[in-house]
Amino acid sequence: MARIMAIDFGLKRSGLAVTDPLQIIAGGLTTVETGRLTAFIVDYVSKEPTELLVVGLPTKLNGEPSEMLKHIELFVGNIRRAIPDMPICYADERFTSVIAHRTILDAGLSKQKRRDKALVDEVSAVIILQSYMESKKNT
Repeated sequence: MARIMAIDFGLKRSGLAVTDPLQIIAGGLTTVETGRLTAFIVDYVSKEPTELLVVGLPTKLNGEPSEMLKHIELFVGNIRRAIPDMPICYADERFTSVIAHRTILDAGLSKQKRRDKALVDEVSAVIILQSYMESKKNT
C-alpha cells in the first residue's frame, strides 16, 4: 500500500498530514509556505509512495463553498499538471481549525505553542485526513 496525504490549504502556509504506508494512522508531516507547496508535494511523492491527495475544502455553514475555493482550485490545477496520475479528492474541512485549537489546548501545550499557527495548520491537516479515513471505513 501507499500513503495518503492530506492538505490544509492556506494563503500563507499549508499544513500537511500523511498516513503510514498501511493507511492505519494519520500523522502530521509539516507546514509549508504555500508558494513552495506544489514543489514540496512533487518531491515528497517522488520519494514516498503516495496513492491519493486529500485536499480540505472549506465550506460555509450553509454548505456552500467559501471564497478560498478559487485559490484551492488553482493549487489543484498545478498539482494535476505536475503529477497527472495522482488522484485528488476533496474533504469537508469545516471546523477543523476550531477542533485543532481545542486538541492543542487539551494536549496541555504551552501558551507559546498554542499560538503557533503552523502547528494549528498541521493538526488541521491531520483532522482532515482522519475524517477522510473514517468516512472510507464507513462506506
